Amino acid sequence: MKKSALIWTGALFVLSVSSLSFSMCKPGNAKGEAVLAEANEKTALKSDTEVVKPSLPPLDTALFNAMLQRNANGDSSGKWPVKGAYPLPGAILPFKRVVSYYGNFYSKRMGVLGEYPEDVVIEKLKNEVKKWHAADTAVEVVPAIHYIALTAQGSPGEDGKYRLRMPAAHIERAINMAGKMNALVFLDIQVALSTLQEEVPRLEKWLKLPNVHFGIDPEFSMKTGKKPGSVIGTFDAADINWTTNYLAKLVKTYNLPPKILVVHRFTKAMVTNYQQIKLQPEVQIVMDMDGWGHQARKFNTYKQFVYKEPVQFTGFKIFYKNDLREANSHVLQPAEVLKLKPQPIYIQYQ
Repeated sequence: MKKSALIWTGALFVLSVSSLSFSMCKPGNAKGEAVLAEANEKTALKSDTEVVKPSLPPLDTALFNAMLQRNANGDSSGKWPVKGAYPLPGAILPFKRVVSYYGNFYSKRMGVLGEYPEDVVIEKLKNEVKKWHAADTAVEVVPAIHYIALTAQGSPGEDGKYRLRMPAAHIERAINMAGKMNALVFLDIQVALSTLQEEVPRLEKWLKLPNVHFGIDPEFSMKTGKKPGSVIGTFDAADINWTTNYLAKLVKTYNLPPKILVVHRFTKAMVTNYQQIKLQPEVQIVMDMDGWGHQARKFNTYKQFVYKEPVQFTGFKIFYKNDLREANSHVLQPAEVLKLKPQPIYIQYQ
């Protein structure tokens, strides 16, 4: 969460494959035909494993600045919007608001994705997208499937690290589900007693896809060695910087649009040294208010731990069930959340 940050932008990934241009002789010229034939042969011989590098439209900096200022929602503290360098072309934020469904296919308790059949999930998410667009027609709303690809566990497992990696088939299932509604994908990890350095590279085959983004959960990063769930975990700025560096390398290697990194947070200690978080054009960071409960509690959590420690963009989590556990509480509607300063640009439903 850094104030001396970079700026970012976006478009979901509007990709146009760039075409080769050849300097040729006039039609009918044998030399010109030979040049064209040679070029076509070289193109045809490209390896099937070679990544086709997309061409992205240039960044509209004027629109980016206007949308960033609008997202600050009239804040006069000087904290928002966060100022910095422009992002690479193809950035999603702040041009679009992301509305995601979160969960794991093994668990009905961890979120919507594991609670309902796929067709129900897709229909419910589409309805939420419509609600958010109706509440703020100036910002395009895009759906996302936010899948927990690594879950913290109550038992140590064979290696004593209290985490369970999801099978590749489940990750592919989440990606395929997103494809049915032209949605983004977020892969989320709860490292428990493992590390980002050990777990993130295992997801690279999916993270190098242009529509797949990432999330990390400090709550289950157990640096003290305690069992997940016994205490709230933490990530430091150094952990977040390592992650953004990794994602930035993928963006540069495969010529991708910028990645979004979601960092969940509902206490101060969950993220330490936020001023040292380094922003870069290849990655857009969202600090996501992850607390549940009465609406007043949720708004206060957002103000204390997201608003006061600005990084780049903000998110807000809505629980269909947990947010109803306290007296006189209700599931927040888009118009209520949009009153916040800054306005959350990433919305997650669990």
